[in-house]
Amino acid sequence: MAEISNKIALFEKKEIRKIWHEEQWFFSVVDVVGALTNSVNPTDYLKKLRKRDNELKIYIGTDCPQVEMQTITGKKRKTLVGNTKTILRIIQSIPSPKAEPFKRWLAKVGYERIEEIENPELAQKRMKEIYEQKGYPKDWIDKRLRGIAIRQNLTDEWKERGIKDQRDYAILTAEISKATFGITPSQYKEIKDIPKKSKINLRDHMDDLELIFTMLGERMTTEISKNEIPDTFIENKKVSKRGGKVAGNARKEAEKELGRSIISKNNYLANEGKKELKKQ
Repeated sequence: MAEISNKIALFEKKEIRKIWHEEQWFFSVVDVVGALTNSVNPTDYLKKLRKRDNELKIYIGTDCPQVEMQTITGKKRKTLVGNTKTILRIIQSIPSPKAEPFKRWLAKVGYERIEEIENPELAQKRMKEIYEQKGYPKDWIDKRLRGIAIRQNLTDEWKERGIKDQRDYAILTAEISKATFGITPSQYKEIKDIPKKSKINLRDHMDDLELIFTMLGERMTTEISKNEIPDTFIENKKVSKRGGKVAGNARKEAEKELGRSIISKNNYLANEGKKELKKQ
């Protein structure tokens, strides 16, 4: 069964969606075709490719499953994917100067996953390097990575309480956000001028204090849940609201001291944020 979360890898600044499925990496076939050809319509290119290469058409039909992946609009869609062996076969049918570099990239991605399984700290180290390359300061990165760990602990706790559906995760997260900041994540994106349905992560555009109160709300929710062990969705929803309320009260006190709102209209990396939004 595929992991809940999909991931993005970069090949020469081109995004390739990937997912850990059946104990190996699977990659979006359309994304791979787009990266190798620079086609404005990689889906159409793939259709033509399958028509002229009958062997590849059979190969893709047999060896390329469809799994849920996030689209550019943030929705989940069944997507044609292939493992490393399948992607290498597809590469053979595409005349591209990027073929050899892409093969090396595939090998590197696979090796890094093996390393991360054996030593999870490497995954965090690589994530830190990505944020550094984007220009985030080290103290912000430390908070962001800590926030990711706290979020993971919370989702693990929700799984223990029987919460499995992504929609339910979103509802519970919104409860924490409303109690912490008085707004939902979607409303927060509006304030920061981030398209609601984009795959841009709201937390990557929060400043230090916004991240701190986000962490507090989620950590408190985890602790309350562990203490009370809620066994229904309604009870988990109440716990999420209470956890967020603790952070919300702290936020209000901080705002009194500072004389300003913690909620910022600005993206933390304003220039980078504008570049990303233009790409959407």
